[in-house]
Parts: sequence; C-alpha cells; structure tokens
Amino acid sequence: MVSIQEKAVPVSGFQYLPAPMGASESRSPNQQLLPLTARVNELDHLEIGGCDVVTLVQQFRSPLYILDEDTFRSGCRQYREAFARYYPGEFLVLYASKAWNCLAICAIAASEGLGIDVVSGGEVYTALQAGVNPAKIYFHGNNKSQEELRFAVASGCTVVVDNWLELRTLAAMTADQPIRIMVRFTPGIECHTHEYIRTGHLDSKFGFDPDQVEEVFRFISGQPILTCCGIHAHIGSQIFELQPHTDLAGVLVQWLVLARECGLELTELNVGGGLGIRYTEADDPPSIDEWVKRVSTGVASACEAQQLPLPKLLCEPGRSLIGPACVTAYTVGSQKIIPDIRTYISIDGGMSDNPRPITYQSSYRSVVANQMSAPMTENVTIAGKHCESGDILIKDAQLPVTAAGDILVVMATGAYNYSMASNYNRLPRPAAVLVRDGEANLFLQRETYEDLIRHDRLPERLIAPELSQG
Repeated sequence: MVSIQEKAVPVSGFQYLPAPMGASESRSPNQQLLPLTARVNELDHLEIGGCDVVTLVQQFRSPLYILDEDTFRSGCRQYREAFARYYPGEFLVLYASKAWNCLAICAIAASEGLGIDVVSGGEVYTALQAGVNPAKIYFHGNNKSQEELRFAVASGCTVVVDNWLELRTLAAMTADQPIRIMVRFTPGIECHTHEYIRTGHLDSKFGFDPDQVEEVFRFISGQPILTCCGIHAHIGSQIFELQPHTDLAGVLVQWLVLARECGLELTELNVGGGLGIRYTEADDPPSIDEWVKRVSTGVASACEAQQLPLPKLLCEPGRSLIGPACVTAYTVGSQKIIPDIRTYISIDGGMSDNPRPITYQSSYRSVVANQMSAPMTENVTIAGKHCESGDILIKDAQLPVTAAGDILVVMATGAYNYSMASNYNRLPRPAAVLVRDGEANLFLQRETYEDLIRHDRLPERLIAPELSQG
C-alpha cells in the first residue's frame, strides 16, 4: 500500500488534466484524457487517486497499469443514473468485460449494481469467482464450445445465441430447468469506426442475418427447453455518432413485434454498447448522459409507435467505463536521434502490454510524470522495446526534454490493453494497481520469468545428458 502525503496543487493551463475537483460525478469520464482524480502535486509529479505515479513505479516497477477506482465507479454510476433519469421502464447496465476481465474489476462493477457481459468460458468463470450473480451474466460469442455452453447453462447465465449451430446445440441439450437465451441479430447499421470494430453492418461474423429473424423465432417457439427473454444487437465500438442508436432502436422494436406474431413474448432488449472515449485532443465523444438519453428515448419512442409495453432495456458499455480509468506508466530508456528525420525515445514496454497501435493504428497521448509543468518542446516517437519495427506506441509525441529514468505515462489504457497483452519476446505481463484516496493495492501481480515457462514441457529425449545427470 502506498500513501502519498504531498498536497495536490493545480497547474494552470495544463491541457490534459480534468476540470477542477468538486464536480467529478458530473464529468463524463469518457470525455477526459486522464482519470478524474488526476492532479499535479507540489513535486511537479502526476498524481492519480491521491497516489504519486513516480512513487508507484518505485514500489511496483514498470511497466505498470494504474487503475483509478473513482473514475471507474463514476462511469458505472453515471450510466445507471442516466437510465433512471431517461428510461421509464426497467433497465440493466452490463459491463462488457472483454475490455478488461479480472476478479477486481468484475467485483467493482457488480458492487455498483452492474451485470457482466462475457465472451468465453474463462470470462464466465472469472465473473462467478468475483461473486457476480449469474442471473446478471450474459454470455456472448460467435463460436462457443459445447463445454462453454454447458458451463454457462449450469451456472445460470443467460446465453446470447449467435448462430444456428449454437441454437440447435442448446435445443438438444438436457438441463434441470429451461435454458434462458437471448438472440443476437445483425441490424445492418453502419458506423464510422475502425473496420475491425464494426459489428452491426451486414458483412459481420456476429449474429443471425436480418432475413432469418422470423425463421429463428419460429424455431425457438417450438423448443420447450429454450426460454427466449429478448433480442440483442451491437453496432460497433469507439462510436461518436448518436443517430445510429436511434436507428437501431427502431429496427429492434420491429423485431419485437415480429416475435409476438411468432408466439414469443420477449421482455428484454439489449442495444449493445460502443460509446467512444477520448484518446487524443481531437476526439470529441458524446457524454455518457447524452448516449443514454438518445438510446432511452429511441427505444421508448419506437415502442410507443408500435404500441408495445416497454421492455427491460440492457446495454453493454466496456471501453467507456474502463478505458479512461487507467494509465500505463513506463520508464524511459535509450534514445536515438536521426538528424532531420526523427528522435526515438524507447520505453520498457510496448506492443506486449499495448497491442492496439500496431493492431488498429490507435492513437494515444502521453506525459512525463516526473516533470509535469516542463514545456513540451520535443517532437519524438515513443518506441517499445520489442524486436519489431512496428512496435511504436506514439508517433510525433509532444514531450519535454527527457532522459533515461524519466517516467512516461500513456493515457486511456484501460480498455483492451491488459486483456490483449501477450508475452511476445517472452516479456512478463505487467502488474496492475488500484488507486483510491492515496492508497494503492495490487490487483494483478507482475509475471515472473518462472511464470513464462510454467506451462512449458521439455520432452525427456531433449534433455542434455549433462543436465539429466546433474
């Protein structure tokens, strides 16, 4: 545990810091570059959750994921409170845990009244071990194994059915009680986001096609083992537009009408997630409040037009909850200056702890945590330490003059960073600490070299004679 005693003082005009304290609950975390509690203390160090980032690195080493509990909890509450404000019916917010699934994060989300959206047997298991009520666990995925399906069904989770193989597998399954399912459809709605994270358009691996809706409903109505509670659709990720969510509401409610005609009384509607966050100054996502208002009024208006009772409304935010709540701290190492071309600043991590730049060409912003008020006079490229030319975290980063040993912080790294982390080049995955009120608690241990070979097996015939004799 780390306690920081320095009194925090604001630094005038520092562009990345949130607005002054006093209205943290009203600031939408997804619109901030740094966590809501970010401050600069009198040592000119970045402070998050009351903890000096430099001190955190001294104790826990780097790379280090630093998760601000208050920012994560604030996002959870803003979603719940906005739905209570704008949606006149029942609702449930699910945390899309693929963004970062571990015991501590699932437990925090559950303590804030959220359910958990999972996409694998491992995520189901983690959520259950974290104490999440299985009635609030919704299991997604386009190719669930029979073992995963049996585990989810036996645990009491809701299965979001994605395709015919899965639907027929569940219909043929024996169970002590009816199997609770939702059905995922592809709504055919395009969003302006990265090709790999658009999931609502027709050419997608996820969900039944729209022209199969009636056939699916009629099949389910003839299966007594299946209890279909509702339908699901998701239009993509890192979305800044609001109109597609209104369009989605209209499509889904029309399918609720068709379900009735097929003998199914569906009571739940899951509109997915996808609200974007601010990775750079150029990003301008809607607030959580604006997103929830648009979704709520869209569904309510569509139901009123079709004279349908309001369904229980579900949504699945992931990135917008966990992304802005975390930063990653690195230690600066070597520097390479190529005159008139580029200056490379190397850090002690890279694509193994943040694969998003090399995978999605994602952009990030950074600061030097031990000299927060120093003028940003340098244009540099921040390079990872992996044996890969493409291991670049940020091109053309604006930084002060740096030296080996400085602490570089990359912002908004909570979503998909640890969850997609690897041991490329046999680098151990970093530790993660949860910070709040000046205390830091380790919730993911740093891997060791021993961890790297824990599952290796060396056939006996490959063991050198001198080693076997020793």
